[in-house]
Amino acid sequence: MKELSCVVALLCASSASAYAQSSVTLYGIVDEGITYVSNQNGHSNWALQSGGASVSRWGLRGVEDLGGGLQTVFVLENGFDPSTGKIGNNGALFGRSAYVGIASPYGTVTLGRQYDEMANLLSKISAGLNWSTYFAHLNDVDNTSGINRINNAVKYASPLLYGFTFEGLYSFGGVAGQFATNSVKSFGLSYSGGPLYAAAAYTYIKNPYASVFGGVAPNAVAFATYVPNAESQEIWGAGARYSFGKATLGLQYTSTRFGKAFEGGQVRFDNYEANLGYQIRPDVLAGVVYIYTHGSLAATGQSPIYRATGLFADYYLSKRTDIYAVAELQKAGGSATQVQITNIAGPSSGRSQGIVHIGLRHKF
Repeated sequence: MKELSCVVALLCASSASAYAQSSVTLYGIVDEGITYVSNQNGHSNWALQSGGASVSRWGLRGVEDLGGGLQTVFVLENGFDPSTGKIGNNGALFGRSAYVGIASPYGTVTLGRQYDEMANLLSKISAGLNWSTYFAHLNDVDNTSGINRINNAVKYASPLLYGFTFEGLYSFGGVAGQFATNSVKSFGLSYSGGPLYAAAAYTYIKNPYASVFGGVAPNAVAFATYVPNAESQEIWGAGARYSFGKATLGLQYTSTRFGKAFEGGQVRFDNYEANLGYQIRPDVLAGVVYIYTHGSLAATGQSPIYRATGLFADYYLSKRTDIYAVAELQKAGGSATQVQITNIAGPSSGRSQGIVHIGLRHKF
């Protein structure tokens, strides 16, 4: 049945492309490589692993011209693991994105499963999206690498005005008689001009365990135990990226707060990131990133601390295919006793974990 659905989608894409005023594009990424982990549950490990640089995906993107400056737009995007062929995102066929909307000179309104503004705007600064999934902040506790999407969402994105754009999102909770239960609201502002890109965003989630995590605790040793009990998840952040010559510098700060998540008290994680990329040649990129995370548990006064340093190198064999290498070392401090690098299946048995990954990525 799944294979039939894919074939029908491809046939529809081919048919729609024949009309002059509409188009459907099939696109995707296949990313696969070999990973070495220094300490996973007390042992070193070698694994064939997808998503070292980008999560593997395929999707359909469509546009239809309605006249008068109006367009219908849609995106259906599926995540998958080429190591096993399994569908990602807890088995959802279009778990990465599934929305339809209307674009006009006054902005774009879309409805469906979408990214919040932390992911949409601040991910452009973060090394976790631009270079490697391993560099997401503490298993993406702030969603700046876009691990979580928002269901039942209505989003508005303004047109570009003097370099500025504004975006806002609201997700209906879906509980009869309780309009705000399990709801999500998010908004953000960005500026792009010349070598500078800057953004700030805010997201507020009610009952994140049900509304965002789908009743499944995240694979994240640092905060997984807090999610099921949290009444809310509040995230905000700001950052900027500046290019000078062949180099690009990114700086970012985010704060994530789980309301009443542990013994009735708030649990908070503040993330600080600095990354520097350098385009050695048109086909060779190198980068370094440092991430510092400071946590606090209001009920006990404990302060878990996490430090991560990462290196990234990328060599393009063509416009669509590249070979890349990633290395990261993460260490725990303060009251934290374990670490777990994003995209690694299990945590360390002690206060440090390191990885080296070499991968091949193809974009189509």
